[in-house]
Amino acid sequence: MDQVLDSPRDNIPEYSVSDLSGAVKRTLEGAFGRVRVRGEITDLKKYGSGHIYFSLKDEGAKLAGVIWKGSVSRLGLDPENGVEVIATGRITSYGERSTYQLIVERMEYAGAGALLARIEMLRVRLTAEGLFDPARKQSIPRLPGIIGVVSSAQGAVIQDIKTTILRRFARRIILWPVPVQGDGAAAKIAAAIAGFDRLTRDGAVPRPDVLIVARGGGSLEDLMAFNEEIVVRAAAACRIPLISAVGHETDTTLIDFAADRRAPTPTAAAELAVPMRTELLADLQHQAARITGALARAQQTSRLRLDRAAHGLPDLPSLLGTARQRLDDRAQRLVMALPNLVAARRGALVRAERHMPDPHALVAERRSRLRLSEANLRSGLRHAVQARQSLAGRVLSRLNDAPLRAGLREARARLDGLAARLNSVSHEQVLARGYALVFDLAGHPVTLAAGVRPGARLKVRFADAEVAVTADARKAEPRQASLL
Repeated sequence: MDQVLDSPRDNIPEYSVSDLSGAVKRTLEGAFGRVRVRGEITDLKKYGSGHIYFSLKDEGAKLAGVIWKGSVSRLGLDPENGVEVIATGRITSYGERSTYQLIVERMEYAGAGALLARIEMLRVRLTAEGLFDPARKQSIPRLPGIIGVVSSAQGAVIQDIKTTILRRFARRIILWPVPVQGDGAAAKIAAAIAGFDRLTRDGAVPRPDVLIVARGGGSLEDLMAFNEEIVVRAAAACRIPLISAVGHETDTTLIDFAADRRAPTPTAAAELAVPMRTELLADLQHQAARITGALARAQQTSRLRLDRAAHGLPDLPSLLGTARQRLDDRAQRLVMALPNLVAARRGALVRAERHMPDPHALVAERRSRLRLSEANLRSGLRHAVQARQSLAGRVLSRLNDAPLRAGLREARARLDGLAARLNSVSHEQVLARGYALVFDLAGHPVTLAAGVRPGARLKVRFADAEVAVTADARKAEPRQASLL
């Protein structure tokens, strides 16, 4: 029974883990070889080693993928999360994790829908950064001296630009040839824009005044180099006014948003870069005619104004002759006026001298008046002294009279009686009998205890002095009068 059970187990081959993992790997690589897988990129991770790990997914499954460092530069695009691509590579397994994965060698966008989705994602992100802000736009110079062109050296684009500029207004053109599609085109276009921006005005290659980035028409895949982030950032950072002319009129790329001006075609870009020489000449002639007419009108107006002013002016020779005659007359009168003035002043002085009195007689008259006033003053003073002496004698005789002395004694006795009566009713006599007067600090008498607040400051006057006191909070009860 045991032998029967053991025989099937002996027929199953036994593998080690490494052997089985290797057999699975050989089976996968032998059965599939190189494959193309379509899916959406997710879980993208770029390591410092240069390798890229990601996954491709669709509605039903997910496949791990890896891009080795050596294949990144030949990949054909820059992988991003959320972009649908077709990856070309080989299937293999990773035994340490028991997983299988796709080693990717090339990638391409899975149709126009994937390209448009990627372009829109990049446009939204760069818009949020402000790269397409209208405030960043520069104005195109009216008449540039040097025009820089970033385009392919072959093809009709550069020829159309040259022909148009030569026809409109011949200017110097500097071409920086670049590939406009394919691997590495975006990096070379961005380098050309940055290279033009680094030039100086006095260098061996002079710095252009305006820059044209141009390409002919093509499919969306053909124009993808101008949708790459590196190109858009280079256009936005360029300090030279930049005109984008990529594709035909209906084609729109991201560089159009970053450029200072967008032209529908390369020919239109050349027309935007330089004005029409004949139009400039016509405009100059028109402006010159307008300026000449304005100057003629201004000259005519000034001449008319001058003529009117000349008619309003008086006769200058006549005015000058009148003024000269008036000056001669005033000079003659001035010569005669000074002697006449001196003579008149001398006559007035003589007349004043005649009316003046003799000073000696005037002094003698004043002296006699003074002596008369002195005599009158001395006589009046003697009479006043004699009158006062007579009045004093009469007063002294009346004081020595006996009835007057008796009246004085009677008045003195009456005064002494009134003083005694006044002294008897004085409050000082009351205070001397043991009473006291109460005043507040303002000096007003306090007659009732009800008007005194507890703690109030008071003054008590006795017969000999005053004492400062403080009222007690307690109040004595009024005593009732009793009948004896």
